[in-house]
Amino acid sequence: MAAGYIVGSLVGSFAIAYVCHTFVSDKKAFGGSIPKTVSDKEWLKATDAKFQAWPRTAGPPVIMNPISRQNFIVKSTE
Repeated sequence: MAAGYIVGSLVGSFAIAYVCHTFVSDKKAFGGSIPKTVSDKEWLKATDAKFQAWPRTAGPPVIMNPISRQNFIVKSTE
């Protein structure tokens, strides 16, 4: 009996959180717009090219991914 109330409360709270999140972020409830740096594909390509061409002064070469903040060490094929 109590488990049903707990599960129902959790499902209800997630549903309310989803609706609030969608309303505030996707529908722009408080105004604003999507930044150009997010919506412009050319900007993304230029930024990616800049980060891939970043001069490294020490250490092995890495592929820099500023979006996920993960740097992968490039292994040589030799």
